[in-house]
Amino acid sequence: QVQLVESGGGLVQAGGSLRLSCAAAGRTFSSDVMGWFRQAPGKEREFVAAIRWSGGSAYYADSVKGRFTISRDNAKNTVYLQMNSLKPEDTAIYYCAASRSPYTGRDYSTREYAYWGQGTQVTVSS
Repeated sequence: QVQLVESGGGLVQAGGSLRLSCAAAGRTFSSDVMGWFRQAPGKEREFVAAIRWSGGSAYYADSVKGRFTISRDNAKNTVYLQMNSLKPEDTAIYYCAASRSPYTGRDYSTREYAYWGQGTQVTVSS
């Protein structure tokens, strides 16, 4: 089992920044990839970014490329999502997720992830 706890959400004006954190505990070695997803009211959960624990390769949704940066601190078992130039359409609940084993390479798919955090609300006002 892997336990994930997100923090760092809040209310920010358009153009502002927030940094989300995701602390992982438990059998973290069983997950090759950590991802961030988001879900806005009435919409499906969508991929935001993913990063590999080993090597740090990162992947992003087109909608956040150039604005968001995912990073990890292996020593702290923590993943971060730095969000800059925020837009009202970024408003959503943001979820951290840990990949299942074996990893199949579909970073963008919710089915790739076996463990999920409780989510943290991000609200961007115009």
